[in-house]
Amino acid sequence: MDERVALFDLDGTLTWRDTFLPYVAGYWLRHPRRWLRVWRVLPALAIYWFRDRDRGALKARVIRCAMGGADHEGVRAWTAAFVRGLPGRRAYRPAALARLARHRDAGDVLILMSASPDLYVPAIGAALGVARTICTELRWSGDRLDGALASPNRRGEEKRRCLDALRVEYPGRAISAYGNGVSDLAHLRAADHGVLVNGSRAARRAARAAGLDTEHWD
Repeated sequence: MDERVALFDLDGTLTWRDTFLPYVAGYWLRHPRRWLRVWRVLPALAIYWFRDRDRGALKARVIRCAMGGADHEGVRAWTAAFVRGLPGRRAYRPAALARLARHRDAGDVLILMSASPDLYVPAIGAALGVARTICTELRWSGDRLDGALASPNRRGEEKRRCLDALRVEYPGRAISAYGNGVSDLAHLRAADHGVLVNGSRAARRAARAAGLDTEHWD
């Protein structure tokens, strides 16, 4: 079987930059009454910097500050608008979309794996035509967004564990994986063909030491 699993990171790999903060900030701008909650972000940042350095917990705190209590309909409406606007804002790297298309033409299974939340990553995956998405899941309380994490933060070693699970789901298929940061090296090393894309100097040095390919995508 020649077909592969092609596993793409989102922020900084398929896109030029982070998607999480623009998504949260955009929701805030659409709901001015929530601006009174802005001050709550400061304690969340302080806890991160001075106590736990837990990125997943920080993500949950920011979401709760900005979007906690939002209903499904409102979140879906903003997500649709956000994802629809990404091509117009030239959010995607053309070279990344070309690589995605190349894997699609080869009959490979396309999977988007991101530490960003399931508020919008599945919608981006659907817009890009990938088979499935793996991302950080959030908790809801009925129709209202709680914002706490309902899954591990899909970052670092957690991405590697997800890749290991994909090997069981797709036996016999080699896995090509693309990521852009030092935190992606764990699952890139576990792939049959791991590629560091647009990495920092330190990330490129670590990738080469691990025997990984490095590429620059415009």
